[in-house]
Amino acid sequence: MSAEQIGLPETMQAVMCHGPEDYRLEEVKVPQAGPGEVLVRILGVGICASDIKCYAGAALFWGDEQREGYCEAPVIPGHEFIGEVVALGAGAGQKYGLALGDHAISEQIVPCGKCRFCKRGQYWMCQFGDVYGFRQRAVGAMAEYMRFPADALNYNVPKTLKVEEAVYIEPLSCSIHAVQRAEIEFGDTVVVSGCGPLGLGMVAAARLRNPGCLVALDVVDSRLDVAKQCGADVVLNPAKDDVIAEMLKMTDGYGCDVYIEAAGHPASVVQGLHMIRKLGTFVEFSVMREPVTADWTIIGDTKELNIHGSHLGPYCYPLAIDMLVKRQVPVGSIVTHQLPLAEYQQGLDLVYSARDSLKVMLVP
Repeated sequence: MSAEQIGLPETMQAVMCHGPEDYRLEEVKVPQAGPGEVLVRILGVGICASDIKCYAGAALFWGDEQREGYCEAPVIPGHEFIGEVVALGAGAGQKYGLALGDHAISEQIVPCGKCRFCKRGQYWMCQFGDVYGFRQRAVGAMAEYMRFPADALNYNVPKTLKVEEAVYIEPLSCSIHAVQRAEIEFGDTVVVSGCGPLGLGMVAAARLRNPGCLVALDVVDSRLDVAKQCGADVVLNPAKDDVIAEMLKMTDGYGCDVYIEAAGHPASVVQGLHMIRKLGTFVEFSVMREPVTADWTIIGDTKELNIHGSHLGPYCYPLAIDMLVKRQVPVGSIVTHQLPLAEYQQGLDLVYSARDSLKVMLVP
């Protein structure tokens, strides 16, 4: 079934990224669903911290002297979303178990399916994969309609989830993967540094691993209040507390067993290296705005740490949906703002300031 057959408009409103701090609301053509493709009407789209770093001009997205940037402007941003299926290309409905009117989500990366990583099932590290909202092959969701390419990874989402809950599926899947990488054992002292939407999801997911003590760190007290709702046993503010001294006091001088870095600030990395015990596990999740300098001797000769990276949310979308259906995450306290698509600049500013909001959602 084509878009024309179900009476879709020819044009739509969309936020278009043209460059750092150059995002514009424009009228563009509604995409069409080709063979194997899915077209959805966007019900809600979240603004991610990586969207903000792209907006602010971080080198990862725009390049520097050492590397080429990842963002292919002009492009529609947005990879945290939920949509209603309005058109299905040939074979798409059967492949994904979708029908017109269903609520659907697509994993943030569109893998190539052919590189060595895809062939080994490690699709989230695809050598040629494109994350929605940054590349021309995977245009994002800050628009009225969005197309999932034929090789996307799509899921049917229960309509029992509210739009603001479903928008949180993508961040929560990333949080779950980071917790999986942490390899938490019963009784561990676990620290999550950074209580933004992703860090809070990590606190909620780590709680389900039954650690001995779950500690949340953030410089904003209101976020620590939400961390308690997510299951944190102890909350500390590095701007007010000597968090390293407090952790050593809590653990007889050894340090925490697991440290998950989700603050996205260099100081959080250095803090974690000093806070973690010998032979501990350090998980780095954040996309940094600037390079991080740390004493690597701590990692090797001093503590022999296990350093794990964490990227995206592979195989975690069904787990995230299940957590949300079971109400194991206080989404009502995490999604703090819902704004019309036309007020995207206010949404970007709210997330950029990182003071008066947690998750900001745009509604086309």
